[in-house]
Amino acid sequence: MDFGAYIFVVVISYMLGSTPSGYLVGMARGIDVRSAGSGNIGATNVVRVLGKKAGAIVLISDAFKGFISARWVPLLALQIFPAGGTRENLALVGGAAAILGHIYPCWLKFKGGKGIATTGGVVLAWVPAACFITVGFWILGLLISRYVSVASIVAAVVLPFAVWFCDGSQTMIIVITAVSLLAIYKHKANIHRLLTGAERRIGKSQT
Repeated sequence: MDFGAYIFVVVISYMLGSTPSGYLVGMARGIDVRSAGSGNIGATNVVRVLGKKAGAIVLISDAFKGFISARWVPLLALQIFPAGGTRENLALVGGAAAILGHIYPCWLKFKGGKGIATTGGVVLAWVPAACFITVGFWILGLLISRYVSVASIVAAVVLPFAVWFCDGSQTMIIVITAVSLLAIYKHKANIHRLLTGAERRIGKSQT
């Protein structure tokens, strides 16, 4: 096995994941989203600060970089390093690296987003059916609670079970469980605001 393939996938996928879509979209408008709203570079805060169109661009960009890292980067690695390992293992490594890159981007002093959209793109590449199931629960959580944070936490809880239900490999389930726990941890400030009644529902103006 050629470890060069794994090094290639980790580096490329991490750098893709580190691309701060929300920050770049904000700066294109002359606004540093880290200094507005919740201070997060994710799509939810971009919607609050810059509007739905900008938020949609960030959401798609964040998901796409996860998908590329978990689907196309491993294929490219195997073209360069034919004995570089299995496609599934490289996809697992690439997806995990992209998610960590989004959460801990080297370009922004390792302070990034929560990784929900990027994880969605990764799972879409790994187990599409699990992605659709999880998105369904995210939408349901949003409709019931009217909190994006609650919907995201619900999705993080459901995701490992969805991957298991869709016959994901044991290694994949372990990786997804770790990613989901990290996503929940990254919502600790949201959880605190929910408990204190300070979290804002969708459609509620910032005060």
